[in-house]
Amino acid sequence: MGQLSLFLASFIFMISPIWPLGENPLPGDPYVIVNKANNTFAYINEGEIDKTGRVATGKSKDLTPEGEFNIIVKAVDPYYRKKDIPGGDPDNPLGSRWIGFDAKDTDGRTYGLHGTNTPKAIGHFITAGCVRFYEDDIKWLYDHVPLGTKILIVDMKKPFEQIAKEQRIME
Repeated sequence: MGQLSLFLASFIFMISPIWPLGENPLPGDPYVIVNKANNTFAYINEGEIDKTGRVATGKSKDLTPEGEFNIIVKAVDPYYRKKDIPGGDPDNPLGSRWIGFDAKDTDGRTYGLHGTNTPKAIGHFITAGCVRFYEDDIKWLYDHVPLGTKILIVDMKKPFEQIAKEQRIME
């Protein structure tokens, strides 16, 4: 019975959607790019840009970390710990969705993509390090990115197509 349990656990782990089989991400995998140079994002799937839009990033360039990270947490109506504001409260600055990633060896609860209760902030350098989205965009993204999706945060004056090709996300 012990060997069967070990086999089943190993099998389930290997078929997990975040199991790294070879190169990761594979061409065609979902991928998110945030460009701090112009406060925009792109969602790429199946080698095509499916969605783009505006975001808000850090008040200073060093607040929103740059690099390639993994999406490791997703939450609906996230709780705002810093000011003890429950999820779903209109005063909650995180909005309706949280998509956390592992920047700077964190657990997905420090840095994230999230909605906002202040849509006029979108397009500006205003956050403490997260990436704020319009509510419609973050809800759409939440529904389309599985855990394990890669996110690349850059500060470049290049179009998304060029960035994605350099990262080998698009052919």
